[in-house]
Amino acid sequence: MSRFPVPDLSAGALAKVTAEIAATAGDYDRTGDLPIAGLAVAHRAGLLTATVGARYGGPAAGPRDTARILTALGEGDASVGLLAANLLNTHAAQDTRPSWPAFSYEDLLRRSQDGPALANAVRAEPELGAPARGGLPRTTVVREPEGWILNGHKAYATGGAGLAYHVVWVLADDGRVGHVVVPGDLPGITWQQTWDHLGLRASNTHDVVYADVRLPPEAFTEIPRGADGVYRDPAVATGPGGFGHPALYIGVARAARAAFVDYARTRVPAALRKPIAETERIQAVAGEIDLQIVQAETLLHGALLRLEAGDTTLLPELSLIKVAIARAVIAATQTAVAALGNPGLTRSNPLERHLRDALCIRVHPPQEDAALLAGGRRILSTS
Repeated sequence: MSRFPVPDLSAGALAKVTAEIAATAGDYDRTGDLPIAGLAVAHRAGLLTATVGARYGGPAAGPRDTARILTALGEGDASVGLLAANLLNTHAAQDTRPSWPAFSYEDLLRRSQDGPALANAVRAEPELGAPARGGLPRTTVVREPEGWILNGHKAYATGGAGLAYHVVWVLADDGRVGHVVVPGDLPGITWQQTWDHLGLRASNTHDVVYADVRLPPEAFTEIPRGADGVYRDPAVATGPGGFGHPALYIGVARAARAAFVDYARTRVPAALRKPIAETERIQAVAGEIDLQIVQAETLLHGALLRLEAGDTTLLPELSLIKVAIARAVIAATQTAVAALGNPGLTRSNPLERHLRDALCIRVHPPQEDAALLAGGRRILSTS
């Protein structure tokens, strides 16, 4: 029996969601508060539970529909898009590779029926940096008769105190590496308000400290080792589910395009006596912006279509496709800002926010240098 509605993913319905979320995005960007209103809009539309598996009574949206959802959310508010991307990825992963204790995931689903219930992988650490760069976590779980005791300090935990559940990357006292599923309201969890970032300011990507947090025996799941016996961060390799972040930033680029168009249609310089949208220079700039967005969208959905068709030859190239999408997103947004000059960098103009948000696409793994290095080594080793 279905527990969650099948969302309306028509272009009109998604555009309505985008507009509602965009109405409050600027305010949340200024305050840095969790974008509760935008999340509520996405929840009411059924978008935050779209990837819940059929076995759990969900719509089981696939990667292409998920990408369309996240583009719409990212166009409204990049912070809402990021929070949703992490949550949708969590639900999709639980459907394909169940790893949560049954009672914990059931609790998340129950909360998700009542309102937005956020979950996210909490991996980075102040000393370690990004796990994709290698190394083992210093956050630990120690086994005791009643379960596990969690201790450690994590950085860049998107969602902050708004998380219903944390999926924490840890080192067990027996040497295994894995994650523990942690309810966000347990004693021993404290937040450090460290997030003061260029973009995604409402994402609440703060530091979190775990001090003797007690968990049941089922909370820990080991991450499988590679064939060589080494643990590797799953984010290093891009798969079909790894295109959620690029999808939301395509939404940011689309929002930048819309802001550029709105300004060009309404700006009438005294010397020109007509909207700048009627000049060939601005029309050519608009074409360049559109070119970059079309390129990014075609790369995203083209790759997902090939994967749906079973084309596994694309797998080694997915990280490079993400890099190409990132470059196109940034190029589109920077082109819009550069053409407008000072107005494009003024906080009263949403383009300024879109530029800051778009630049954040670079931080998501695999990062550009790592993807280029892996791609170069691959082709140079090919006979």
